[in-house]
Amino acid sequence: MARAMAAGSRRWSGEVTRNSNALDLDRGVFTWRDPARIARSLKRSAERSARRKSGAYRSAMSMLTFYLNRAGRNLPERQKRVLDRAKAKLREAFGREPSRSRRGTTS
Repeated sequence: MARAMAAGSRRWSGEVTRNSNALDLDRGVFTWRDPARIARSLKRSAERSARRKSGAYRSAMSMLTFYLNRAGRNLPERQKRVLDRAKAKLREAFGREPSRSRRGTTS
């Protein structure tokens, strides 16, 4: 039973990432190696979306955080660092204050 639920959960989170109803994401955006490019893409998607329920910044950051939290344990350390840097770039793109990161990856 737990095994079936875990498999369903993985499909659920993957489905959200692929077919978000709030944002139209570029294909493979979370696999890119350039944090600035990821941030630009998320910002553009969030600003263009008419279906999001909150502000553009919050929607973009939520999608990035969601992906990191769901896929994080299976991501290579290098890609985790890229996505953490993308968070910092996203904050910068929206004119927000840098986070006080525990990992020290704000640049």
